[in-house]
Order: sequence, then structure tokens, then C-alpha cells
Amino acid sequence: MLRFRNNVRVINSAECKACFAGIPQRRKASFALLRFNLDINYETEHLAGVVELPIYGEKIMFSERLKKLTPYVPGEQPRDRKYVKLNTNENPYSPSPKIREFLETCEIESLRLYPDPLATELRERIAEKYGVKKENVFAGNGSDEVLSFAFYAFFDNSNGNLLFPEFTYSFYPVYCDFYAIQYQKIPLRDDFSVDAEAYIGTESCGIIFPNPNAPTGICLSIEEIIRILENYPKDRAVIIDEAYIDFGGESAVRLINEYPNLLVIRTFSKSMSLAGLRLGFAIGDNGLIDALFTVKDSFNSYPLDMFAQKIGEIAIADEAYYSSVTKKIVETREELCSELGKAGWNFLSSKANFVFAGKKGIPGEDIYLGLRDRGILVRHFNIGKIKDFVRITVGTKDEMSRLIEEMKKL
Repeated sequence: MLRFRNNVRVINSAECKACFAGIPQRRKASFALLRFNLDINYETEHLAGVVELPIYGEKIMFSERLKKLTPYVPGEQPRDRKYVKLNTNENPYSPSPKIREFLETCEIESLRLYPDPLATELRERIAEKYGVKKENVFAGNGSDEVLSFAFYAFFDNSNGNLLFPEFTYSFYPVYCDFYAIQYQKIPLRDDFSVDAEAYIGTESCGIIFPNPNAPTGICLSIEEIIRILENYPKDRAVIIDEAYIDFGGESAVRLINEYPNLLVIRTFSKSMSLAGLRLGFAIGDNGLIDALFTVKDSFNSYPLDMFAQKIGEIAIADEAYYSSVTKKIVETREELCSELGKAGWNFLSSKANFVFAGKKGIPGEDIYLGLRDRGILVRHFNIGKIKDFVRITVGTKDEMSRLIEEMKKL
């Protein structure tokens, strides 16, 4: 993947060889190689070397838009050894067993046909579960795609900057750069919670935040959300990203009929153990949903394949199974926090499937690298006042026992 910043091309060496092998016309450029630590610590190493970029005539083939992009970097997926993987907030338990039954009996013949572009039956099942109408539901290829469509549909700078927390899901500024949306990061409170009051009275084109927030795991109460909605202009969207809400927070879905500018975005990746499927959805006023369909159909009218739609229907209906899975994760999270406290670690109060933790006197990067050397992956963000924390996905009880054992050695 290429990154362009201040005329510096940033790629890794393998990609360099793959991209430019065999191209006859070339152009030399200095470059910096992003050091991943295989989990992005937002630091670069400038190397002595050249990258040869293809040119056609006098012009390089990449657009000016591309040169301004800084892409999102997902958690590392290393293959050099077997790790306890606690860095991408995946569910440690299998999806509903009913999904296996479907996959074992599905007809391959159906693949010759296009899927339903409206995901009608899936949206009907989602609507039934959340007590809304089908017209209040939009389904997309992962919540990231739904978020991208929402950024395009609802945010521009005619009324000010977009507002979101200073430490939050790092895809938000990427979407802003992609769609040329100016934004303002709102500082968190001293306890790392979202400061609802700070969003009120600030001239802006919209608001977005995860609830619970990531990477902190702290959840905003429904009363604070109502306060924002009551005091924010009704002609500007407020988007709540509820990727982790099932692990202890209260959903804002019940507020959509009262506040037509509220859009709630959810995912199948976390509590429903379907990160590999790429399925997300939004719930809101039908006017907001219509806008999302307009964006979708201007980009790709068939984003959800038929298997994803069917598996989503099965998953959304199996409440008993997923409730038991979520209960286990919440119990394990509380046990993890208890053990961290006994071992002298600090952690934030989490309502998500992860814990944000650190220990006085140990830099966050050292925690990350120390655990990695011991075969355990966690996520580190080398940014400002959160740089001495790591984000730990709640795994199985056995995985948490090993984690605690290794953390005590740091």
C-alpha cells in the first residue's frame, strides 16, 4: 500500500518489489519506511534508498487525491509464530452453530445469481429484533462501509467542522481526509470519558463517536446522549457507533423515533463473532436510511453477497446463543480487571470486549513489545496521553490466565 505525505512515498519493501518489478519507465524518489512493529506505533524510520515510481510521459500516474491520503492501519496479523491474539477485539468464541448447518446445506447453484441489492429479508430480521421498521434499517459490507457512506451522506463543512473525540476509532480522520471533511477533535475528560457538554454549543456539521468509546472502553450514559440530542441542531446528524454496545452499555436505538437526526451504526463482527463475514448495519429515521441507499447505489448496488445476507439472518435470530457468549465475555472481562488490580495495574472502566490498561513506570510500548516477545499480541497507540496504555481484547479464560501470568513478569 502506498502512502504519500509531503512528497514522501511510504511503502514496505515487499510491496516495493511487487509494485515496481518489470516497469520500464521509472522515476527515483527518496522514501521513508513505516515501522509497523507489526502493530503500528506511528513512528517512521527514514532509510537510505530509492523507490522507483512508474511514469507515463512526464507525469506520475497517481492522483493528487491519493497523495494526500493516510490510510487506516488495522491490527497486526503476523504469521511468524503462533500468538495469543488479543489485539483486534475479535470474539474468542465461534459463531452460532446454526450457521454451520446452513453452510453444510447451501446450494452452490445460487451463486450464479446476483444477491438482493436491498438485503430485504436481513433488514426485516434486524428490524424485528430492534423493534423498528424495515425502512429504518440499512445493511452494508461491514460497519466500516456503513460509516463511510454516512460520512459521505451527512457531513460537509458548510456548517463547521465534524466533531469527534480526540482519542477514538482511528478510521474517522481517514474518512474525513478521503471526503475532504474538516474535523475537530474534542478532548476527553481527565478520566478519559467522552465530554458530552463539550459537543453542545460548538458550531459543527455533525457529531460522531463510538459508544463505548474505543480504545478506552468507557461508555456514555443514555442520559448524556439525550442531553446532546436535545441541545444539538436538529438539521445535523449525530452518529453513534455502537460496535461494542452489547458488552454492557445501553443502546440508543430506542431514541431514533424521537430524534430523526440520530443514526446508530452496529456490527456483526464483535458480539456475533462474524468479523470474517464483513456485515454491519445502521438504524435511524427513514430519511437517513434513504440517504445511505442513495450513496450505496451510486457506488456499488450489490455490496452484500447472498451468503452474508443469509448468515446475518441466522445470527440475528439466535439470541439465546449470543447472549450466553456475551455473558461469558463480560464475566471474563471483570475477572481480568480484578486480577490486573491485584497485580498493581491501572485500567479504565470498560463496557466493551477489551480493557485499556497500563502500569506506572512501564512505557506502553515496552508492555506491547514485552508481551509480543512472550507470544501475546495486544494493541498499542503511541499517541499523547494514551501512549502508556495497551488495549487488551478479552479472550477465553485460559488466554486471560496466561496473559496475567506474563504481565506479572513485566
